[in-house]
Amino acid sequence: MRVARTTASLGPLKAKLENSEVLTLADLDAWAFTGTALAVLGHPIKHSLSPLMHNTALAEMAREDGQYTDWKYFRFDVPPADLPQALVALHSRGFHGINLTVPHKILAVKEVAHIDQAAQPVGAINTLQRTTASWTGYNTDGYGLAAAVQESLGLELQDRHVILIGAGGAARGAAVECLQRRCASLWIANRTVDNLERLLTILHPITNGVPLHGFSSGKIPVNLPSHALVINATSAGLRAEDPTPIALASLPQPSGVFDMIYNPPVTPLLALAKQLGIPGANGLSMLVHQGAKALEIWSGVPAGRTAPLMAVALSQSTGTTS
Repeated sequence: MRVARTTASLGPLKAKLENSEVLTLADLDAWAFTGTALAVLGHPIKHSLSPLMHNTALAEMAREDGQYTDWKYFRFDVPPADLPQALVALHSRGFHGINLTVPHKILAVKEVAHIDQAAQPVGAINTLQRTTASWTGYNTDGYGLAAAVQESLGLELQDRHVILIGAGGAARGAAVECLQRRCASLWIANRTVDNLERLLTILHPITNGVPLHGFSSGKIPVNLPSHALVINATSAGLRAEDPTPIALASLPQPSGVFDMIYNPPVTPLLALAKQLGIPGANGLSMLVHQGAKALEIWSGVPAGRTAPLMAVALSQSTGTTS
């Protein structure tokens, strides 16, 4: 087992590492950490809660198993144009695994040697596993969504009618997960018709018999199924003055509302769901479960063991942004 150096031996990086500061590619020039390094890349990245989640889980894993004593999770601010260089540099420095957040999830697809089969229809990756020559890309967001919906609302995606709001990257990932888990039907609502049609075209080849429909979020179809799970995959709700992304009261008896947004913890959509007596949940648990699944890919430790540790870390933190 490799032994991690103390921060006192890390030269110019000492202060940054001690204070969990944001790192840049320039810091790799003096990189001297000899433990098992993990990292999240984003731009910006200062607000990320991933280091808190992962390092909390790693500390507990190390108490139970000495092989994880030298594992540490870092964060790097990497502009989009520097992503190819960053992946090469991190690989050459021996990093074991990487998480990707905005704006890198789609950009990274063409930069890695292999994409996990389940992630290919999503067209985006958020987790990289080191291979001898490059990286293998995975997407754990779908798993995080399914696990969060089950945990927070007690609902399974399988055999469930789903009304998905949005047609962007987050919606595509959610749609693929719903189809792969064979939901009863998938109805996608979006304000912009062109974006909606583009997403439906991408999804049609992988429906495997699951009914797929699209509609304008401003015009509710009369034949929507009752007791559907409503998932918001748009940014509507990040601000208190945002309108709700769909006329929730016009939907036939939803069984639950899941909003991927978790800051603020109560969006206008979730506030309305509460008024209507519909169970609702925000996306904080999705953040936890996608992170735990990434750690499982890197370490082999089941996500079910580390997710509770990550959830406690977030609940004790004063930070509320992803």
